[in-house]
Amino acid sequence: MTLESLQNLIREEVGVLLYFSGENCNVCHALRPKFKETFDAHFPQLKQVYLDAHENPEISAYYSVFTVPTMLVFMDGREFIREGRAVSLHRLKEQLQRPYGMLIS
Repeated sequence: MTLESLQNLIREEVGVLLYFSGENCNVCHALRPKFKETFDAHFPQLKQVYLDAHENPEISAYYSVFTVPTMLVFMDGREFIREGRAVSLHRLKEQLQRPYGMLIS
């Protein structure tokens, strides 16, 4: 994925979750299936994009991602949530429920 194609996706979709991880990040690999399961169940219309921060340095730098895991949620083309390192799936879910419902309904 290129930066340009990612920016187009963010503009075109109602919501996008960017999940930045790293090949050697055990936390990233442990959290990813939990996030996927939660987002599939509760936010099915959010597009999920998984990026290796080291393999995509231009994208990581553009979005100021310097640590993994980092999650960025874009709603209506704008960055809405940024969480890094110690990410609470429960808190993220709570933060998204209302705006997601408003945009999707």
